[in-house]
Parts: sequence; C-alpha cells; structure tokens
Amino acid sequence: MTEASRTAVFSAPSARDTARCAGAGAMIFSIGISCNDDEITAIEYLEPCPEVAPQTPLAKEAMRQLRAWFKDSRFEFGLPLAPAGTHFQRRVWEQISAIPAGQTMSYGEVAAAIHSGPRAVGNACGANPYPIVVPCHRVVAANHGLGGFARQRGGFLLDVKKWLLQHEHAKPTPQPPSRGRG
Repeated sequence: MTEASRTAVFSAPSARDTARCAGAGAMIFSIGISCNDDEITAIEYLEPCPEVAPQTPLAKEAMRQLRAWFKDSRFEFGLPLAPAGTHFQRRVWEQISAIPAGQTMSYGEVAAAIHSGPRAVGNACGANPYPIVVPCHRVVAANHGLGGFARQRGGFLLDVKKWLLQHEHAKPTPQPPSRGRG
C-alpha cells in the first residue's frame, strides 16, 4: 500500500490505550487503512506517524472498530474485506480467524487443522492483507516463541506482534489430549 492509496491512518495504541493494556508496554505504532466505498482493501502496520482523518464512511468505521479492539481485545470485527489471496491462503486465514482473542496456535497446529505444512501456513500468514482483523499475530512458533511476523523475523514488526499478544494476554490454545495406544 502506498501512502497515496491510504484512506486513513490510525495511530495506535494511544497513551490512553496503553494505560488499559497493563503489561503490554508503551509500543506505539500506526495502522494504515485502504478501502473503496464498499470494502477494506488493505491494512498495514506503520512506524509511528500522524493520523490521517478517514476519507470515506467505511474508513471511519474501520477506525472506530480498531479503537474498540484497542479498548477490548475481545471485540469482534465486522468489516467488509475485499476478496484477496489464493484458495489456500484464504483457508489459512479462515483458520486463524477462529483463534479466540487471548489464545495462540502454533504454525504446526494451524497446518494440522487444514492438512498442510507449517512453512506454507507461515507464508500465508505473511501474505495476510488484513492484520488484526485476521489475527495472524496469534500464530506462534512450535515452542510458543514469537516466530515471524509479516515475513519478518525481527525488528519493528516483530515488536508489534509481541505488543499485540501482550495486549490480548495471549496464552497457548489448549489442545485436546492425544489418544495413546490402549
């Protein structure tokens, strides 16, 4: 997404938001939103920058919903997202969207759920055009370390992932016990 194509920029979390997110620290970043009149076409994490007022009613609604999520990470988004990705990527994103706030799954657990491989799941996570709304930050490494984020293995975007997980007070999703041989 280029700066010229952004419909709005949301600076988050604000000092007010970080006060509500005890333990999440004062990570400050911005979120770029692109949309047409009917659908969100992209969301991206940005280095901190000034807010850009929403230019459409949908961009205004997206900002309202993002603010609601920063107040309560259990908030469920209801934004119209433009179709994107391959059939496989959409299967991964659908599985990721089912991970409840405050929980995580490993790349391998997501892969097992859709009968695929962890690396392919990681690649689909990296291609997610709607972070936070499709919460790829809830997918972590097998050892429940951070893993990667947005095709990065360190730096600013991994710091964003860490902040998001802390904001949600994330814990590994309990898995059903495996059945031993009887």
